[in-house]
Amino acid sequence: MKRLDQVREDDLVKELIRHLPAGSGTLLAAGDDCAVLKAKLGSYLVYKTDCIVEGVHYLPEDRPGLVARKALCRNLSDIAAMGGVPRWALVTVLTPPDKAVRYWTTFYRGLGKTAREFQLGIVGGEVSRSRQAAISVAMIGELPENRYITRTGGRAGDRIFITGKLGGSFASRRHLTFTPRLKEGQWLAEQRIATAMMDLSDGLGSDLPRLARMSRCGYSITPEALPRHRGCTIEQAICDGEDYELLFTVPPRRVAELRQSWPFPKTPITEIGALTRSTTSKIPSGFDHFFHCQPDKKRAS
Repeated sequence: MKRLDQVREDDLVKELIRHLPAGSGTLLAAGDDCAVLKAKLGSYLVYKTDCIVEGVHYLPEDRPGLVARKALCRNLSDIAAMGGVPRWALVTVLTPPDKAVRYWTTFYRGLGKTAREFQLGIVGGEVSRSRQAAISVAMIGELPENRYITRTGGRAGDRIFITGKLGGSFASRRHLTFTPRLKEGQWLAEQRIATAMMDLSDGLGSDLPRLARMSRCGYSITPEALPRHRGCTIEQAICDGEDYELLFTVPPRRVAELRQSWPFPKTPITEIGALTRSTTSKIPSGFDHFFHCQPDKKRAS
């Protein structure tokens, strides 16, 4: 089995990029010094970068195609949280030189498969030597002018909603197979129902305080109302992280409209609380995220 240090870089890159779709609006894709892209007239562009590290965000024995999916879907989930449409991505791979070529060939096939699923073009990147494997993805999305959702628009009294269910993502391997809520995020942006929104990547216990703080509010939630995957406790729903659901706020006057018009029967939405005027809120049960809610550190141990 060939290792990376037994092949020429140009030959490796040629083999890897042939699995990648260029996507629409791409004038010049992977293989040149830069990609050349054409955005739609009247659109805004949203940019995001994220990385995953072997032993932290995924395990060495995880299937490379699923690792590729996660690398893209983490960024796609952030695009979803803004109400955007994903367009293009750049993928940088850092790898030990003794890693098998077959691993990365399978990984790039997985990139291509996931990119096609979400109509995403992969237009460039880099492969470089490192002691530890890691994948960094930079992504560009598109949305209509003035139709994006931030973390800052929530107001006291707004109801707090989440999509889907929480807890147990790493133990169940859902963190490798989740589907980013792109259609749901786009719909919320189009309808202008959500006042603030973000995706749940670090866990409700970390992300809800961030959203409330950015909106200059506090929050109150009902722990028993949290929708949980089977077998998960309330603490897991708050602490586990990597749920990649949408957390969003809605004015009270539009809650009934949201419930009646929500067009995604396979994606339930649950009201879990409200934003408050007080900014001294704490997650119920006093969970301390420096000691109890560090899923990444637990995974690497």
